[in-house]
This record gives sequence, structure tokens and C-alpha cells, in this order.
Amino acid sequence: MPNSSQPQSFSYLGPAGTFTEAALHQVPGAVGKPWRAVNNIGEALDDVVNRRSDAAMIAIENSVEGGVSATQDALASITGLRIIGEYLVPVNFVLVGVPGTKLDEVSVINAHPVAYAQCRHWLEANLPAHGFLPATSNVSAAQDLLSLTTNAQAAIAPPAITAHHDLVLLAEEIGDNPNAVTRFVLVSKNAPVSEPTGADKTSIIVELPEDAPGTLLEMLEQFATRGVNLSLIQSRPIGDVLGRYRFVIDLDGHVRDERVADALLGLKRFSPKVMFLGSYARADHVSTEVSSRYGNAKFVEARDWLRDLVSGAPDQE
Repeated sequence: MPNSSQPQSFSYLGPAGTFTEAALHQVPGAVGKPWRAVNNIGEALDDVVNRRSDAAMIAIENSVEGGVSATQDALASITGLRIIGEYLVPVNFVLVGVPGTKLDEVSVINAHPVAYAQCRHWLEANLPAHGFLPATSNVSAAQDLLSLTTNAQAAIAPPAITAHHDLVLLAEEIGDNPNAVTRFVLVSKNAPVSEPTGADKTSIIVELPEDAPGTLLEMLEQFATRGVNLSLIQSRPIGDVLGRYRFVIDLDGHVRDERVADALLGLKRFSPKVMFLGSYARADHVSTEVSSRYGNAKFVEARDWLRDLVSGAPDQE
């Protein structure tokens, strides 16, 4: 029988051939299960919320462009979601057109906005007068050329696109950074927190309690005073009034680690709204280095010390 704690069906940003699909191929046990291709991140998460899928693979961060704002905003607006894994996919791009297209004929380019941003320097150098039409995915950008539903003459697409569609390469390796990587997360609903591995990451979203001098510093001190490193912190507008922001944060460690748990408790006392998105194993398997004074034993020792003080136990040498 299948393990009921593991997702048995998945949604991902389609169509087939996207980097998101490549990330889903990395999930143990996912191949051979039902996969549902969707048009955008919101639809993928809605599948999870309404149980059309057990989990959704979504892009959350790129090494060139930073956090994916559409993902961050969607996660902030839906309660009960949990990140249960992360996956890294190297990304590069090609420029394609229908057979017979020449590079010097291209005046409009179809592309996913994130892909377009990662190819901006190449485009400015080689097609300085081009126009840009946004697409819902890297593959759909190319498919639109074949369906004649776009005014574009070329599309930015994954390198393997010509193996799936009747398109010709106009240029290869057009990404501005050959070492670019996109980080994807697998999101489920109300999933239990996994056991710590020693190489973990925890994701949260926090709102400041007030707009006042030093408030952001006070939030950051919740982590600094407990030896918790932040690998990502990005502000996103809340949207109710101008100037109000929430912070999307990734921190090194697991909620079951004493220092992380203590930081989250302090954060919850400080902030009116803290969303816990999950603790999960890092895709790069890099262990978290922790100073000895912030190790689990030190927090247990400090609690024991305080308990003895309250109970009146004699001082220990």
C-alpha cells in the first residue's frame, strides 16, 4: 500500500517541458503518479487547497532575480499550506522561432517574465529594439508561436524545447548568468513537520506590529540573539495601505531545533501575524553550522537553571 503521508498526485506549472516539471522529476516516488499541468502558481495552490492534487511544485526563488513575488504573495494569502521539500534546477535559455525565422527579423519576443529578466543583457545587446510579450510559462511562450496566437516572432524557452516542438534555434545560452539556479518548493496542505536532518531550512512570513523606528531591527533581533542565520529576507507589500509590508524569511535550521523554536516564540510575541510555511531538508544538503552557545544543549541547560532558581534548589558548582 502507498504511504498515505506522501503525496500521491501533483500539480505543476505546465505544459510538459518546463523547469517546474524538471523539479517535479526530482521528487522521490512522484514519477508514475498523476501529474496535473496548470497555467499559473495560483491555480497550482488552489488544486492543493481543494484537494485536486496532494501537492504542488512551484518556483519560489531564483539566484539571479531573487524571490518569485507571485509565489510569495500567493503563500501569504492562503492559510494551512506547508512546504515539504525544496529542489534546485539549473536554468539556461534558448531563443526559438518557427521554421524560416531569422534572428534579424525578430521585433517582438514572447517569454515568461522571470525568464525574460534573466536574459535581459543578452537581449539588449543583440535585439536592442525588441518588444516583450509575457507568457504563462517558458514552454507556453514557445507553443504560442506555433498556434499563431501571438504577435511575437521568437520566444525564450528551455534548451530542450526543439525536441518537443517544431521550432528552430535562433540563439543558444542566452541567459545572462550561466550558473543561474531556480529553487522550487513542494507545497502540501496541513502536512506534519518532518524530522530534522541537521541540514534544514524553515520558511515563515512576518508582518511588523507597527510602522515605527527600530521595529524592523527588533524583528531581526529575535533571530540574531539566538544565533539563527537568515538565508533570505524579502519585503512584499501587504496591499491594504501604502507603505505596509510583510517579510518573507528563510532561516537556517528546523523548528524542532531549540534556537529556532525559541526565535519563533519571540517572534510570535513581537508580531501580530506570523505564518509558518514549514521546516524541510535543504536541497543542497549543506549542514547548518551552529555556535556551541546556541546548541540545543545550551537552551536545555538554561531552562533547567531557571527551573532550579524558581524551585529553590541549591546552586550547583
